[in-house]
Amino acid sequence: MPEILLNVENLKKYFPIKKGLLSKTVGYVKAVDDVSFKINKGETLGLVGESGCGKTTIGRTLLRLIEPTGGKVVFDGQDVTEMDNNDLKKLRKDMQIIFQDPYSSLNPRMTVGGMITEILKYHEIAEGETAEKRVMDLLEKVGLSRLHARRYPHEFSGGQRQRIGIARALSVEPKFIVCDEPVSALDVSIQSQIINLLQDLQKELDLTYLFISHDLSVVEHISDRVAVMYLGQIVEISDCNELYSKTLHPYSEALLSAVPIPDPKQKRKRIILTGDVPSPANVPTGCYFHPRCPKIIKGECEHIRPLLASHNQTTHEVKCLLYPESYPTKDIKAA
Repeated sequence: MPEILLNVENLKKYFPIKKGLLSKTVGYVKAVDDVSFKINKGETLGLVGESGCGKTTIGRTLLRLIEPTGGKVVFDGQDVTEMDNNDLKKLRKDMQIIFQDPYSSLNPRMTVGGMITEILKYHEIAEGETAEKRVMDLLEKVGLSRLHARRYPHEFSGGQRQRIGIARALSVEPKFIVCDEPVSALDVSIQSQIINLLQDLQKELDLTYLFISHDLSVVEHISDRVAVMYLGQIVEISDCNELYSKTLHPYSEALLSAVPIPDPKQKRKRIILTGDVPSPANVPTGCYFHPRCPKIIKGECEHIRPLLASHNQTTHEVKCLLYPESYPTKDIKAA
């Protein structure tokens, strides 16, 4: 049995909507709505979905960069949601993040060497010559030169900045890294270099990744398992190969139909979804996807909220009333 490193149970993050002179709360934006999943040690879980579905919010909530509204996050046997600031500081060594925009996450007033050295001092890992040597080793590990330690962020290209972000995340020897769309802002040729670097580092350092992206081709290349998000919820999660070959949820099918095929002789039937993505501040009743679903079951999908359940007693989980496993008891209905 694989060892579970991260266990997320019923995670929620609601942002209050305030109006009026007294800033009265009149509603909530349900950015993450009752999400549960597990990540095994040494694997990569890909998290995909449209922009605004809550992917980045999940990543930051796991690390307590954003405080969760509800639910539980258990990392390596420790409940992250119950930790105080001192315990969180210790946890930062084990859980790190690589941001989407490397330039905005780097201090423009500090050299690359200075930024990484500051982290080493803060976590009491190394100082002086030991810290300097560690910085040089980290830069070489991510494909940069030792001379780059004296340069400032504006002197680097986008791909080099992302390598700096990776070096900074690795500086504290983490076990788990949230990769928040780390290649979406890069050229295609540079994307492949960064993806290959992340895979090499994972094998060398026994890392575990949550890889967040909207690019299903990239996710297929790097992931062991894939979770598909829609409107703050996970609607399907499975082994990567199985999900791409035996897609179950209508939303996942629509997403995969938009992935280009690098062969002009092959054609894929494009599934065009009707309507717009509902607002997370005013979610639909029943299944969240029913207003746009081409396979809607009239009279049921509008009122009954499906469960994320295992299909045919496999590890392939889906949240859709097309499958009996997802059908809740009759008294569990959405108002």
